[in-house]
This record gives sequence, C-alpha cells and structure tokens, in this order.
Amino acid sequence: MFSIYGVSTPERIYWLFVAGIFGAATGSFLNCAAWRIVKGESFLTGRSRCPACGHVLGAADLVPILSWLFLRGRCRYCGSRVSPRYVLAECFFAAVAVLCLLRFDFTFACLRNYVFLSCLFCLSLTDLQDFLIPDGCLIIPALAWLAALPLVRDPGALWNVLAALVCGGATLLLSLVMDRILKKESLGGGDIKLFALMGLYLGPIASLFALPLSCVLGLLFALGAKVGRGQPFPFGPAISAASAVMLLYGEPLTEWYLSLL
Repeated sequence: MFSIYGVSTPERIYWLFVAGIFGAATGSFLNCAAWRIVKGESFLTGRSRCPACGHVLGAADLVPILSWLFLRGRCRYCGSRVSPRYVLAECFFAAVAVLCLLRFDFTFACLRNYVFLSCLFCLSLTDLQDFLIPDGCLIIPALAWLAALPLVRDPGALWNVLAALVCGGATLLLSLVMDRILKKESLGGGDIKLFALMGLYLGPIASLFALPLSCVLGLLFALGAKVGRGQPFPFGPAISAASAVMLLYGEPLTEWYLSLL
C-alpha cells in the first residue's frame, strides 16, 4: 500500500497539502452540519445561506478559509459580519486531517479514525452551542469501527469492545451515584455513550489515560469559561479532546509515562 513515508519530501508535502485542503472542506461541512442540527434543520439537503440576510451562497462564497479571508469576514450580499467560527473550524480541521495522515498513513485505520475525529468535532460544536450530543455522531463512528474490522485486522479488537463496555458502564454507575448524592443529573446520557465510544476506539490502556485527561480538560474549560457553581457546562468537547489526543499520540504518551515508573 502507498505510504506517505515512502516518497520524497516534495511528494510528502504535496499529499499533506491535499490532506489539509480536504480537512478544511470537512471542517466547513461539519460546522454547517452542527449549526443545522442545533436549529433542527437537515444538513443533507438545502443550499447554504447567509445567516443574516438569507441569501443563497454561491461557489465563490464557500471556498474554505479563502472566501472568509477575501471577503474580510463579511457577507458578499448584505455586508454583515460572518462569525470567525467558520474559518477557525476550517483551519482547525485542516490541521486535524494532516495530523491524522501523519499518524496513520494511507491506511484503512486512517479513514476509520478520520470518521471518528470528524464526529467528535461535530458533537463538540453542538454540545458547546446547545448542550446536545447527537446520537448520529456516536452511531456513525461505531458503525465505521465495525465496518473496518476486516480491513484493519486489529488483534486487540475484543479488548476494545471490553473497554467500551467498561468505560460506558463505569461512567453510567458513577453518574447514578452522583445523581443520588447531588439530587440532580450529574452526567448526560450523551456523555456516557461518548465515553463508551472512546473505549471502543482507544482500547483499555489508552482509555485509562483518556478518562482522567477528559476530567482535567473539562475542569480547565469550566474555569476558563467561568462556569458558576451548580451551572451545567458541556463536557462533550473535553471528552472529545482527550479521545483525539490519545488516538493520535496515545502510544508515545503511554510509553513515556510508563518509562517514568
């Protein structure tokens, strides 16, 4: 199979550039999908429109990153400011696509994990905007993992399934206990299912690191956003970030940590 590490440096740069373009386009789509999901609209049908004036956007208005820059962050038709969320989402996911390719090369595992990262990004946006983790963002990567089993041939697949059951079951049990203590919902159902999905993709060892990392990231987010005591805050982005970090860099991080022991 073709490998990005088996070509010359100019060729490698070319393929990373292509991955970045594809990632920016994916980020644009996921950002639009998240916005429509929160609004209760279909993201599979209908033309893109300016959120301020409702004008249908043309091809020149939808070029990832470049359209926003050339139009100076404004709508071509009404002049309203376009949120920097659009270009930031495109730039961020361009970087994600490049990192995914560098980590997993041109393999079926790369494609499977790209689907996982895409869904993590989409659900993070919806959770940030409306405390919503769509079931579709959990079902699609789970199906992708199952579909890729004959192609990836992971000898530890059964351990990953066990990790999914343990992560999902443990967080469910913990949430039930905390609900009784606090007398209110401590962890949403979407978060629990996301923890199970994390175990499915990361396996038992990496999940042991991702679980506390997600808690630390969630705490930092709550402090940074100045979330008041007793106020809800979206936990999905923290779980997603921890899952993505361990997916991309779990092996060197765990090896480094275990070497300290």
